[in-house]
Amino acid sequence: MSWKDNLRKIEPYVPGEQSKEKDIVKLNANENPYPPSPKAIQALKDFNAESLRLYPPADATPLKKAIADYYGVGVNNVFLGNGSDDVLALAFQAFFNGDKPIAYPDITYSFYPVWCRLFGIPYKTYPLDENFRINPEDYREENGGVVLPNPNAPTSIGEDTEFIQKILDYNRDSVVIIDEAYADFGVQSAALFVDSDSYQNLLVTGTFSKSRSLAGLRIGFAIGSKALISVLEAVKNSYNSYTVDSLSIAMGIASFEDRDYFTATVDKIIATRERMTARLRELGFTVLDSSANFIFATHNDYSMKELFEYLKTEKVFIRYFNLPRIDNYIRVTVGTDEEVDIFLKETEAYIRR
Repeated sequence: MSWKDNLRKIEPYVPGEQSKEKDIVKLNANENPYPPSPKAIQALKDFNAESLRLYPPADATPLKKAIADYYGVGVNNVFLGNGSDDVLALAFQAFFNGDKPIAYPDITYSFYPVWCRLFGIPYKTYPLDENFRINPEDYREENGGVVLPNPNAPTSIGEDTEFIQKILDYNRDSVVIIDEAYADFGVQSAALFVDSDSYQNLLVTGTFSKSRSLAGLRIGFAIGSKALISVLEAVKNSYNSYTVDSLSIAMGIASFEDRDYFTATVDKIIATRERMTARLRELGFTVLDSSANFIFATHNDYSMKELFEYLKTEKVFIRYFNLPRIDNYIRVTVGTDEEVDIFLKETEAYIRR
């Protein structure tokens, strides 16, 4: 037997291409096209670099408090991690340890099956309907947990709080995770249910990477009952007590405190998204109604794979998924108005060749 036989064999998650080319229009990673809050930038300028010789506070209470105040929950209801992917991976380990399969949609964030394979978690997927919507009735079946992104990715579709409450009511005996990476662009957060005694099994995850323009810092968080948060803390502290660094704590606090800038940038992205959607529809595209900072679109007369490849030659990077049911769709991040105009111009040039 070779030592190689003991190496883990797993197919990893593949992120959007990170091109090293200059002067590209990068609309393939759902990053925010606007800079971080001026208050966050000032926090960076004011940061005492000499303090980096010290470990950050393991509990990061000041940042937890900023998040708690924003969502109207207690500090003990907030958990922090190194990006929401880290938080979700910890949650999978912390909460999905039974024999029953966890449940999530067949078209969704492609990291979920990777974590299931990595941690040996059984899972079952339920197909989105013909309109790419999640059917809440599918999640009435007995399961070992439920994970739903709201809005969903890559479809961009968001659901209302009535939908979320129905999912919670159907699954009182298993942990329900609502992944809200894109929620700020179009849905109400499920965090409003956290204080309810009826939904102590709810965990809501979020990120600073999208609406708060801090993808480079890697800050993620979760909001849930004290029971769930305490287990997450125990799992985190079993392998790394210091998941959030000192600079991230300082800039994260400033970002949450600058509500005016946050609202302004989110509103700009939504306005650009709607203009982008309208123009693509004029060009004959079918574009799903987006609640995220990206759109999901197809065209009956053209190959979206070929469009993706053509745009790449023009230094416009979007996302294409060679997967069943969505292999003629593209996902396009909402950039600045200038970036979106370039994307629209090149897309129009492709279909009119």
